[in-house]
Amino acid sequence: MIAKDKIEEGDILFTIPRSALLHQGTSKISALLELEKSSLASSSGWVPLLLALLYEYTSLQSHWQSYLSLWMDFKTLDQPMFWSEEEREGLLRGTGIPEAVNTDLANIQKEYTDVVLPFIARHPDVWNRDKHTLEMYTKLVAFVMAYSFQEPQEVDEDDEKGGKTCNPPIMVPMADMLNHVSNHNACLEFTPVRMHKHFMNNLKMVCVRPIYKGEEVFNTYGQMANWQLLHMYGFTEPYPSNSNDTADIPISVLYKSVVEGGQSNLDQQLVDERWEMLCQMTQNRETFVFGKQGCLTDTELHAFLKVLCMSTEEFSEFKENQVWEDVDEDWISIAFSNEGLPGLKASWKELIHKAAHHTLRSYSVCGDSDQSLIENKAILARLSRREQNAVQVRYGQKSILYRLMELTK
Repeated sequence: MIAKDKIEEGDILFTIPRSALLHQGTSKISALLELEKSSLASSSGWVPLLLALLYEYTSLQSHWQSYLSLWMDFKTLDQPMFWSEEEREGLLRGTGIPEAVNTDLANIQKEYTDVVLPFIARHPDVWNRDKHTLEMYTKLVAFVMAYSFQEPQEVDEDDEKGGKTCNPPIMVPMADMLNHVSNHNACLEFTPVRMHKHFMNNLKMVCVRPIYKGEEVFNTYGQMANWQLLHMYGFTEPYPSNSNDTADIPISVLYKSVVEGGQSNLDQQLVDERWEMLCQMTQNRETFVFGKQGCLTDTELHAFLKVLCMSTEEFSEFKENQVWEDVDEDWISIAFSNEGLPGLKASWKELIHKAAHHTLRSYSVCGDSDQSLIENKAILARLSRREQNAVQVRYGQKSILYRLMELTK
């Protein structure tokens, strides 16, 4: 979508009536889906929407046919779940994407077998197993991943658990045609809009900073690192434009760094005892996440480093009391930022440095090769789209890890 003239901040670009949204509540089979609601529960929570899409996409009389016809057989979808296993391993090893895709495909298979197929069998008048296949279901999962929106629910002050949850995903025609960049200029709002002295229950796309004539209108899909953009949407932002890019250090790599002698005064049994306690206290965190400005999981990383680097006496006292000292969260945030990392204790920096080094060695392509491709736009342009996206993910992550090593050397 291109601006034909200057658009001012706060201008409403377009509104979308809720009757135009496609989800399980607006599908022709909404009553059936509501009736079967309890049997369609799954870990993803997407089954009712996916069944609605399965029905509407394969129905010649569908009210949504003109909208869904924009995606002819979903051939344009190119998330890594559609790549061969060899491509994923060869291009994306070390990025975390192959593992995420394997989890996705296993969950899709299980959901289709355990939930969708029994539903189809119970309603042969509406469903056809030969037409509503696992292959089609998988394509629709990718379609929802790439094009759906989620309307946030307001925090219920009476809810003891608190926190903000999300409604099931919905398809939003018009809004889903906008591309994403981290430095976006438009945003989808779900709040009612006032028109002609009346409040209309519409969604609205709002300009959040001036857009000049000829510029593209960009929405935001959220604060997404390049590996997340490629995994879910099938594209990346070119280095270094994605301000939300991140690199993960697997928790197992930190363990490896400790065992290899980063803390040589600790024997294996003591390391394992500390490690087991930490994993329980941090709810089995799998990764530590680093962004362009520092650690994004600083509280958890602080806890691990503090315990792993304690003296034997300190750990014995801690194990007996299992009470954390009060630590200023602002101090932790500053200490684990790029500015604060060089000032950490030497033993802490040593573990972070080793872990970053081990993580870099896990990638399928060395850092120098990716840097050469990023710097030579002509050579990069000759690569396939998949190869280009893989380079952007790999190099974005590696640049964060190289910076982390520099700050902790």
